Amino acid sequence: MDKGGETLMTVKILSDSACDLPDEIIKELDIEILPIIVMKGDEEYLDKVTIDPKKMYDDMRKGVVYKTAQIPPKVFEEKFEEIAKKGESTIYIAFSSGLSGTYETSVLVRDSLKEKYPDMDIDIVDSRSASVGFGLLVQKAGKMAKEGKSKEEILDMLDFYVKHIEHIFTVDNLEYLLRGGRVSRAEAFLGGLLDIKPILDIPEDGTLRPIEKIRGRKKLLKRMIGIMEERGGNADLKNQTIGINHGDDLEGALQLKEMIEERFGCTDFLINIIGCAIGAHSGPDTLSVFFLNEKYEE
Repeated sequence: MDKGGETLMTVKILSDSACDLPDEIIKELDIEILPIIVMKGDEEYLDKVTIDPKKMYDDMRKGVVYKTAQIPPKVFEEKFEEIAKKGESTIYIAFSSGLSGTYETSVLVRDSLKEKYPDMDIDIVDSRSASVGFGLLVQKAGKMAKEGKSKEEILDMLDFYVKHIEHIFTVDNLEYLLRGGRVSRAEAFLGGLLDIKPILDIPEDGTLRPIEKIRGRKKLLKRMIGIMEERGGNADLKNQTIGINHGDDLEGALQLKEMIEERFGCTDFLINIIGCAIGAHSGPDTLSVFFLNEKYEE
């Protein structure tokens, strides 16, 4: 980037497919995404590269089981070596360490390469976030990098976002959470019978936590808005980007968007389908909303 005749060192933003950013944002901000592995039986795919989320959700509705695996160390080794050889100043923003081993693997690989490449300039950030909550961090980092902000400025922003990003979401079928050990067999069975849906969040440690159970879709969405109001009261919700995503339920996502617009006057939304890395565990018809619980001062 050239500014007033002075060439500025731009920061490369690297992340992984669990951030669920739309392709147009990734392209516009020149963000590089490493795909997480998705498996159907013995078949192996790369999230959003060789498998499409819509295809996965259609299969899941028919009873097909999908699983995921973290990015292999070899992929990180090849990418980090490429970065080191180019001399690029890089921030890798990783999927939450509370939900995946991706962050830990990336740190181990980077540290193992430091002897060979002592000048390698790669910072690794544990997002402690998932899906578009994670994506809001990556998007903001990409915007700041494109504006020519320093690595220190971007890292400071990421530290704030990691501490203050809220995830409020619900799943349509408790069976998917049962497989992941998030609810008991009895809870999943009764939930299916009584139309009980859980509301979950991701606390500061980056894990998954059920916080409430609501019966009926209408009450569920109203309660999600209520929690958003409780947690975002000091955050200037009207003037921040609100993330919404869905497990192949765009109608539900737009309904949630309208409710947020009506309640808070928000105008800036990032809406996207949940990718395979997250959707394989949350299932079809998941709905999520993401926002900051404190105002970020530029």
